[in-house]
Amino acid sequence: MLDQERVEGGNKAILVHMDIFEEAHRENLSEFKELVLSSGADILAITTTSRQKADPKYFIGSGKAREIAELVKMHEADVVLFNHQLAASQERNLERLIECRVLDRTGLILDIFAQRARSFEGKLQVELAQLKHLSTRLVRGWTHLERQKGGIGLRGPGETQLETDRRLLNIRIKQINKRLEKVRKQREQGRQSRRKAEIPTVSLVGYTNAGKSSLFNVLSEDNVYVQDQLFATLDPTLRRIDLERDVSVILADTVGFIRHLPHDLVDAFRSTLQETAEAQLLLHVIDSADENRDANIKEVEKVLDQIGAKDIPCIQVMNKVDLTGVKPRLDFADDGSVKRVWLSVHSGDGIDMLKQVLVDMVREQMVIGQLLLAPSEARIRARLFEIGAIRGEKVDDEGYFLLDISISRRDLSQFEAREKIPLESLLTESGAA
Repeated sequence: MLDQERVEGGNKAILVHMDIFEEAHRENLSEFKELVLSSGADILAITTTSRQKADPKYFIGSGKAREIAELVKMHEADVVLFNHQLAASQERNLERLIECRVLDRTGLILDIFAQRARSFEGKLQVELAQLKHLSTRLVRGWTHLERQKGGIGLRGPGETQLETDRRLLNIRIKQINKRLEKVRKQREQGRQSRRKAEIPTVSLVGYTNAGKSSLFNVLSEDNVYVQDQLFATLDPTLRRIDLERDVSVILADTVGFIRHLPHDLVDAFRSTLQETAEAQLLLHVIDSADENRDANIKEVEKVLDQIGAKDIPCIQVMNKVDLTGVKPRLDFADDGSVKRVWLSVHSGDGIDMLKQVLVDMVREQMVIGQLLLAPSEARIRARLFEIGAIRGEKVDDEGYFLLDISISRRDLSQFEAREKIPLESLLTESGAA
């Protein structure tokens, strides 16, 4: 019975899309089809409808729900996929009526992430997001979770199945959070090492399938996994690239964003996304040929705001100009800085232009000079060592410190605000690196 146990999943799918006035539920049908195909499902039929607002019981209304039930029987479908986020009650009501497994947009994205995760960390992050999602949809039939935990959390006297499942979920969530905390500490150690090595991080961000990994491969001369499908890359990849003899950066490729990216996923991938939040520069890769590019840009900016990265300097990389006929070029902001680069990763046109922009920006963002400190100012010296701003030092006979300083403008402003010292004005021979 469907009210006793959730229906098992399968590959034969019927898609449901509803044009709805409410922004919270409005979605793109073509993107949804890409998501479904990326998941490996076979699309048997697509049914669409329109409503002013979602039905509280079935989301789509009882009449349309019965129509879908007939489609399921006709096509012998395994699963009905909704291009919307459903409430737990709506999902259960639909399953009882349709007599078929129902999966909403969030569940589908989580399933794709589970397929794509390759690293230990990535798998943990996806499992955490899945468990948080499942915890809001607890019904009977999930005792398989007990087997995943090696028999811990056995049912106590008088405990219901639902309580057992909830407890098992909570135990597993705590276990994963513990493991991810260790990974976060390791990542933080790596970021500190890079800061001490004075190598700025440039993070690639963008809507999924915009071409981030392809650009990463071109810039780093690497071979990161690239596929023309959504969420081909989940696990962050970092490479050092030498742009010129004296200019190097750490290039970071991260997970792509998508409209209405589940909050549980954003939270679960926070350690991964921290690479973006602490970067010195963001390259926002955009599919310039996508008719929905403006909406996609807003979605990316929304997630950047969520993870605390909205104030990081950002350059828009308008990719795929070979599909639009636009010539590679630079767009400038009012202050003269580069705000947009038009290029094609596929043809290579405009790549050298982007590399030169990166070189110029890295040099502009670094302040280099010498600082003379009295012996009584040893505390300032210690703090500069802590943030990795000292490249070398000499001590004279009177105990004065002559420090060679190299620091990013971002770290410089934070240091000046915290220590209340106008450091840049005290530097000699200072200027852009």
